[in-house]
Amino acid sequence: MHEHEINCKKIGWTIGLNVVITVAEYLGGIFSGSLALLSDAGHNLSDVISLILSYIGEKISDRKPTEKHSFGFKRVEIFTALINALSLWAIGIIIIFGAIKRINSPESISLGLMLIIAFIGLLGNVFSIMVLNKSKDNNLNMKAAYLHLFYDAISSVAVIMTAVIIYFSHWIILDVVVSIFIAVMIFWSGFGIIKQAIHIFMQGVPEHIDLEECYKTISNLPGVKSAHSIHIWSINSAETFLSCHICAENGEINTDEIIQRINTALDENFGITHTTIQIEKNNICATGKLCSK
Repeated sequence: MHEHEINCKKIGWTIGLNVVITVAEYLGGIFSGSLALLSDAGHNLSDVISLILSYIGEKISDRKPTEKHSFGFKRVEIFTALINALSLWAIGIIIIFGAIKRINSPESISLGLMLIIAFIGLLGNVFSIMVLNKSKDNNLNMKAAYLHLFYDAISSVAVIMTAVIIYFSHWIILDVVVSIFIAVMIFWSGFGIIKQAIHIFMQGVPEHIDLEECYKTISNLPGVKSAHSIHIWSINSAETFLSCHICAENGEINTDEIIQRINTALDENFGITHTTIQIEKNNICATGKLCSK
């Protein structure tokens, strides 16, 4: 089965499960009076939205290239990952505003119901994490979906601990404190995804690749006198592209052989398999206005 099909199947299972968890935690939060549980329900709602977007992203990004979209739709993966991360922040802001309102007037809480619903939510999140665990490193989209569930599981643990502590200490204000903690955790979990997505959109050099090392590797290959106009970027979290101009050594030039050496070195050392290489006898870019420096 194709990787995208496997990802979609796993996401489908977790969507159904998290819809049930969200409804249960929302109703539980309403009837128990727990803001922490309502906060966790809000986080779970963002999970559902995230998973639906991830599912759509996996479906669209697998489409073949067209005449108008020669790269295909692979960057949709990054777009959905960015939306997912921003939705996390939106949920965090809502939780903080709700917590601020309750600081001066904390409400009574049904601890038994709060504890039962939080425990059910934890079990559902743990199961969802296990489903997506092996796919979380496939791409940024799957990583964003996984992080939603991972941090929601931590939120559920926090809610359970809050219920236990309030039961013995009667510190109802702790429900508000934990809600703020969940919100901060949500902000933190979304930051890394937002940073990486924007970096890819800006066509930055992938973080795992050293541009200078890449330049040295190419320049030291037989038949290569020098290299310039090197550009390295990604269209998604998995595929890296490189373009460069090569000044060949003096004498007879076998361009196919030089290109093959470069491609082999880039694949073995940096995992770069998509290249565009221009071979020159001299550095025509030194005076050419149409060349990028």
